[in-house]
Amino acid sequence: MRMELNGAQILTNSLIEEGVEYIFGYPGGAVLHIYDALNDQDSISHILVRHEQGAAHAADGYARASGKPGVVLVTSGPGITNAVTGIATAYMDSIPMVIISGQVPSMLIGNDAFQEVDAVGITRSCVKHNFLIKDISKIAVTLKKAFHIATTGRPGPVLIDIPKDITIAKSEEQVYPSKIDLRSYKPNNPIDQVQIKKAADLIARSKKPIIYSGGGSVIGNASKELREFTRILGYPITQTLMGLGAYPANDKLSLGMLGMHGTYEANMAMHGSDCVIAVGARFDDRVTANIDKFCPTAKIVHIDIDPTSIGKNVAVDVPLVGDVAQVLKGIIATLGDKKVSEISSWWKQINEWRSKNSLHYKREKGIIKPQTVIETLYEVTGGEAIVTSDVGQHQMWAAQYYLFDEPRRWINSGGLGTMGFGLPAAMGAKLAVPDRDVACVTGEGSIQMMTQELSTMLQYNTAVKIVNLNNRYLGMVRQWQEFFYDKRYSMSYMHALPDFVKLAESYGHVGILVEKESELKPALEEAFKLKDRTVFLDIITDQKENVFPMIPSGAGHHEMLLAGEDDMVSTDDEGLNLV
Repeated sequence: MRMELNGAQILTNSLIEEGVEYIFGYPGGAVLHIYDALNDQDSISHILVRHEQGAAHAADGYARASGKPGVVLVTSGPGITNAVTGIATAYMDSIPMVIISGQVPSMLIGNDAFQEVDAVGITRSCVKHNFLIKDISKIAVTLKKAFHIATTGRPGPVLIDIPKDITIAKSEEQVYPSKIDLRSYKPNNPIDQVQIKKAADLIARSKKPIIYSGGGSVIGNASKELREFTRILGYPITQTLMGLGAYPANDKLSLGMLGMHGTYEANMAMHGSDCVIAVGARFDDRVTANIDKFCPTAKIVHIDIDPTSIGKNVAVDVPLVGDVAQVLKGIIATLGDKKVSEISSWWKQINEWRSKNSLHYKREKGIIKPQTVIETLYEVTGGEAIVTSDVGQHQMWAAQYYLFDEPRRWINSGGLGTMGFGLPAAMGAKLAVPDRDVACVTGEGSIQMMTQELSTMLQYNTAVKIVNLNNRYLGMVRQWQEFFYDKRYSMSYMHALPDFVKLAESYGHVGILVEKESELKPALEEAFKLKDRTVFLDIITDQKENVFPMIPSGAGHHEMLLAGEDDMVSTDDEGLNLV
């Protein structure tokens, strides 16, 4: 005979059956029965964060580092509203996540009860799907549906809202389904072989091709196929901010990142190409710049698992819907029978663009350049660390100067651009891959949005190295104000900053202040030797440094702001070159 269990116990048992390792959450009245049930098991570890936004970001970092779905548990009302920023972050970057939110008792829904919000309505625009459980008999099957939807097709967050009375009510123990079939959700349709042939024909004929790889190559675990595809053809490849690491940055075929702060050679090659092969990328505005000027002479092959992404921002010539890895395998097989055009003259042009060295910067005595910090971090870690970031100048420098050679080592908020993401995401990544070094590259603005998670990191011993590029400004805001607002630095200077070393120490961690370049490498080496400690490195960097190259708003890929070729342009110079 089946045991009689309450809804919370059925939910907990279902999570165990799903193989969940960690739940990131924060208790409250509407979910106390769930927390009581969690207390009676030892299969799942619960991570008690200090803010629900931190729970969502930590689950996100866990998912990106491990490839498994992150799980979040929050209470009703402010519990779910606090988590919305983290849910939206995951949604924009297609990260698999299941969020369980408590709800007021069913009979009180709509009565403005204490801590009641319409969780389904609030999250509708930033989840892949959501559910409100109205019947205890639907708990197990709903959970299975949620994980299936979150992890298949184009991944994303799925919300389950569960009223408190459903967690209290009792029912026979439910069998957790081993698989689920949803009539209205069929994400894995057969790949169109006619389109495969069209793509292969176009690729083989191109004289100025470029492969443009995005986050779908990482999320879709297609790094192996992407590398084979690129090397067989010998084509240049550029990667988006979200796609870094799917193809090795150190490889001779790699042109680096493209887009607003991409390399000169990547952007110029995109602009001059006659065939763009987009692999798991969505042509977002930070990549395309001015759509009217985007790739004016190129035919476009677009590979994506999400049909709604194809043709959404740019018109494409050969759409290919399907799993990225499987589509690439199909094109590789088809190309085996074709003669591919010779492109030596194209590589000659690209190498001329490369010679500009658009990531060059000038070191100045007595000042730590932020680029130097990232280069030193790369040197000290051997390029082997998982690196998370917050959002702003430090994010772009990390993407430019830390050369990612493997997928799932670069974790950042690309689509939503969420400050505060880096620290809890690093905590989640460390739990996912405990044997790997994890570094959080941040700034003094971003880090203060989630500083309280330092407490969580002490409680669960997630030994992360925090690299704070402290320039006393909201750096990217200041940069835009310098370029486009006549240097009117409205509210971008950070007054009254804490002593970050003392702050870290007050949370039980190690704090190190770095004010001279000569101290930089020894400090980083010391930090990474402390394998079981979180270390906060407060590194005082140049206040005036800007991120280059830069495509201004309204410009095309061929219209980049570059730093001076001999000297970096200071904030007082007129020496910006519009190329």
